[in-house]
Amino acid sequence: MARSALVVIDMLNPYEHQDAAQLARQVATIIEPLADLVARANERDDVELVYVNDNYGDFAADRRGIVAKALNGRRADLVEPILPPPGCAFLPKVRHSAFFGTSLEYLLAHQQVETVVLAGQVTEQCVLYSALDAYVRHYKLTVPPDCVATIHEDLGQAALRMMELNMSAHLIPSGVCFAS
Repeated sequence: MARSALVVIDMLNPYEHQDAAQLARQVATIIEPLADLVARANERDDVELVYVNDNYGDFAADRRGIVAKALNGRRADLVEPILPPPGCAFLPKVRHSAFFGTSLEYLLAHQQVETVVLAGQVTEQCVLYSALDAYVRHYKLTVPPDCVATIHEDLGQAALRMMELNMSAHLIPSGVCFAS
């Protein structure tokens, strides 16, 4: 059973929304450490790797469709390095939190996960809301700041501070995650 889970949030993005250019600049800075973190998590038996991604209003969308839409979007270069590895869990979501309307809670309980590591986009929105939902479900929480991207830097920093102070999140560099 997994003791930890790496939950990768909304990284399969076609970058066709209002704040896409601003977000893409931030995402470009996290791709390398996030790809490394995903690879390390995927190699471990004690880490459950889970991708949770917005379905962009397409309720027939599945993993294949969401990946295809992102790869055919404006910034495939930001998608290709962090595609979900074969065999990892993939959960489409409809709104902000990775828990809302998904089977994430059941999956984590089934795998006996104690610590949730959150990575992805957007720090001040989906990552923050997912952190709160993990916290109220009594999960230990870790967020590597070098693996989350913001639209608004000031709000992203405030969100990280809220996660640390209000949700007891450990803010640690991705290189330290899963180190043993």
